[in-house]
Amino acid sequence: MKIAILSCFHPFRGGIAQFNACLANELGREHIVKGFNFTTQYPSVLFPGKTQFVSADDSAPSLDSVRILSTVNPFTWCKTARAIREWGAELLIVRYWMSWFAPSLGWVARHVGPGCKVIAITDNIIPHEKHFFDAPLTKWFLKAVDGCVTMSDAVARDLLKLCPGKPHEIIRHPVYNHFGEPVPQGEALKELGIPEGGPVLLFFGLIRKYKGLDILLRAFESLPANYRLAVAGEPYGSFDEYQAIIDGSAAKDRIFLFNRYIPDSEVRSFFCAADAVVLPYRSATQSGVGSLALHFEMPVVVTDTGALRATVEDAGTGIVVDKAEPECVKDGILRLFGTPGLVEECKNNIRRQKELLSWSGFCKRLISFSDSL
Repeated sequence: MKIAILSCFHPFRGGIAQFNACLANELGREHIVKGFNFTTQYPSVLFPGKTQFVSADDSAPSLDSVRILSTVNPFTWCKTARAIREWGAELLIVRYWMSWFAPSLGWVARHVGPGCKVIAITDNIIPHEKHFFDAPLTKWFLKAVDGCVTMSDAVARDLLKLCPGKPHEIIRHPVYNHFGEPVPQGEALKELGIPEGGPVLLFFGLIRKYKGLDILLRAFESLPANYRLAVAGEPYGSFDEYQAIIDGSAAKDRIFLFNRYIPDSEVRSFFCAADAVVLPYRSATQSGVGSLALHFEMPVVVTDTGALRATVEDAGTGIVVDKAEPECVKDGILRLFGTPGLVEECKNNIRRQKELLSWSGFCKRLISFSDSL
């Protein structure tokens, strides 16, 4: 089957581009796959980070793709649909995670021709940072696709609220496998300049308000003095609020900041240096950081939001706390490290999950769903 994937690929950076490359490479084992990439994903003025692109030395997985679609230029929407039609795609897969993409992706999906099925992999239906136009734009986009793949029950529920009866399949986020083999913790700590001692907690990924770094910083202040915290990720917006909390914290000497984009070549060091990953999110659907934690066999402490409870609690891969509040997060961390044998039990459960959440399994279910439409 000829499968077109319309989304961001290398040289765009970030988890979605990485996911798309892994997806395309796995589908390419049994199908003919072609990537159709953005020329413009977001206008620079609307992008909150420093750059949308990987650096020259980044080891992120890449895929040869056609850079053709600009979200701000409708002429390229016509060009993209025509290119997909002329290539003869039998299946078009689009990634959808925020309403900014609804006009361009929705237009292309409507014009790829009657012989091409369209499936959307929907990371979110309604974004974490909501706007009044999210629901109508997303609904317009969803009407253009034949079916949706969601990676959590929470997103599936949002989908059916907005578009009742829409054919969909829930397939869990696969475990990333392109970051290399783990290194000893002592070696990773030395690379990062973090002294050895008690448990190391890791907050990883883009720093945005809904991800609750401020909650973790306040929770960390009241943890025992042998705990250390690594914060690794680029702020989307000002870091001033978090810096003020750190500056006023009695634990500031045990907080190690890497507030920048972390290229793939460095990801291994952060996860191998840690003893647990903390996701103190105020809202969430699924989590790419959680998938990274699984790859590195790292227990997690997560808040009860979106699919995080079901993902972690059902599999026994960490601790779920009831509220996104400092006291709850602190108690969860202490429970993880204070319960004899719990960390090792979580790691054993993680190893079992890794076997289930393969790219091969994800792609087989995606194709089976496509065949059912």
